[in-house]
Amino acid sequence: MLVGVDARALAARRGVARFTRRMVEALAALDGVGVRALVPGREPVESVEGVEIVRTRAPSRVVHLAGAVAGFPRVDTLLGDDVDVVWLPAPAPVAAGDPYVLTVHDLSWEDRPQDFTRYERLWHRAARPAAIARGARAVVCDAPSVAEQVRARWGVNAWVVEPGIDAPPEEAATARGGEYFLYVGALEPRKGLDVLAAAWARAGLARDGVELLVAGEGREPVPGATLLGHVSDAELHSLYAGARAIVLPSLLEGFGLTPREAAAHGTPSIVSDLPTLRLPGTLRVPPGDSGALAEALQALDAPERARLVSEIPPTRTWAEAATELRAVLEGAAGP
Repeated sequence: MLVGVDARALAARRGVARFTRRMVEALAALDGVGVRALVPGREPVESVEGVEIVRTRAPSRVVHLAGAVAGFPRVDTLLGDDVDVVWLPAPAPVAAGDPYVLTVHDLSWEDRPQDFTRYERLWHRAARPAAIARGARAVVCDAPSVAEQVRARWGVNAWVVEPGIDAPPEEAATARGGEYFLYVGALEPRKGLDVLAAAWARAGLARDGVELLVAGEGREPVPGATLLGHVSDAELHSLYAGARAIVLPSLLEGFGLTPREAAAHGTPSIVSDLPTLRLPGTLRVPPGDSGALAEALQALDAPERARLVSEIPPTRTWAEAATELRAVLEGAAGP
């Protein structure tokens, strides 16, 4: 089976880019699966082992917006007639062709439209996610709660394929020195960063020499934190390994990759009490409650941390995730 992929995200640095890169790499490593990925434009893109990357002269916005409006060019056409099925790793303006499979990570643009800029809201409108989902041979979600939303709102049944988690490097990452809590992710309103800043000030841990480190990019400020911006994979492993805990105070979360990645390093998390974040090895607080979050930050002493670490289950691999996605893609590629 030859899988064509709308891989525009590979030219970016956010969560969908990381998800797309890991999944196509894992798909390509499976017996009997070839992967050809479309990345329009000329922005630098790192190669992906086992994956053939196809570029275009026109940039991504031109190629895909034209496809969404006029129905041409199509992803399957640009990738070649021998492609058996197209995979769309996220809803976006596109003409995919047929057959295709769509992955939906969350419905944040419907639940919290105020969190997005005017341009982003127009972009989502142009993408027509519900229409793309209804035209797909299959829809995949990261978590059962999102699949339930897709069924209820769009009338589309969805498979659940939980993403894999990056394993720590064979050579143990050198942990960053000092005591710190860590936030990893986009700096967006739905991530509850205002709640995090208020809780950090209230907890008063900085007086004891504890830092709050924030790794990620975006437009939301986090007063009181040390902003690291985008970090490399090696730096991220080091940060996970040395953190007292990950903090994810999201108001909405389609999956919650960072607590799972931290768990692979034996690091617990403090998270909002959302369906996708009710995981072993976590302290959970009501979403938006800075007081409860401050108390959790203060309560995570050595014995409590050890208790949470003892609850952490084995890590799910990208190979397992890709095997499940392959089954969906094979079903979609059939008659």
